[in-house]
Amino acid sequence: MIEIKDFYDSRTGTFTYIVADSASKCCAVIDPVLDYSPGSAYVGTESADRIVAEIEYANYELQWILETHAHADHLSAAAYIQERCGGKIAIGEHIRSVQRAFSALFNLGNSFPVDGTQFDKLLQDGEQFSLGGLTVEVIHTPGHTPACVSYKISDKVFVGDTLFRPSYGTARADFPGGSARQLYQSVRKLLALPPQTQLYMCHDYPANGEEPSPRNTVEDQRLHNVLVNDTIDENEYIEARNKRDSQLEVPALILPSLQVNIRAGKLPNPETNNVHYLKIPLNQLGR
Repeated sequence: MIEIKDFYDSRTGTFTYIVADSASKCCAVIDPVLDYSPGSAYVGTESADRIVAEIEYANYELQWILETHAHADHLSAAAYIQERCGGKIAIGEHIRSVQRAFSALFNLGNSFPVDGTQFDKLLQDGEQFSLGGLTVEVIHTPGHTPACVSYKISDKVFVGDTLFRPSYGTARADFPGGSARQLYQSVRKLLALPPQTQLYMCHDYPANGEEPSPRNTVEDQRLHNVLVNDTIDENEYIEARNKRDSQLEVPALILPSLQVNIRAGKLPNPETNNVHYLKIPLNQLGR
């Protein structure tokens, strides 16, 4: 039997999940968050420590730390949680193209390999692997980024940024390697699953007075999603998505996040004074 526990980080609007096989007590952590304060450049582990504490309290064995993609809105705590609890860090195999794009932006040079070897496992579309007695199926869902994957476990799918709650729509598609057409096709792949399939979001941004909502169903999305319900065709979606993206600000944490997340959650190596540094490339991401 599958057990799912969600943890919401209100600062970044991010859900992290612990998914466990109740029989074997093996678990996976999906999309963990490392705390970061941009003003002071403070990196903390309070959010990740909640995950570690739950794993220890439930007496779980951590097998996998699964990233749905290289996030642009929060730093990954994958490396920290691995250090505390073990497990293998995995991401979609197309992380290599994301690494190439951002290695060039940050001028990382030959010292930074762009072959995905920072991660323990690169996952292919359709690949299946075990989580205790459960089976995890990888669904490549590009469009937001080339490396996006969703994880299907029984009748539950962890969709990353591909979809948001129906009233909010979908991920943006204007990052390097992004494509509104690909994103539409990825969404339709997910919405072809049985209507009562439960979809677990990576993000939610509730309005004042609302509680963050981690999940909905394929049926909910097909009926009510403001951008990709069943009445909206591909070209309509592309036009609406591109128009909305043209009005969006660059994510506040994109520069620190990507430097850490293409390294599987590790900080850049410390310099001779034993301090870690992040680069801020000027005039590269627009105004």
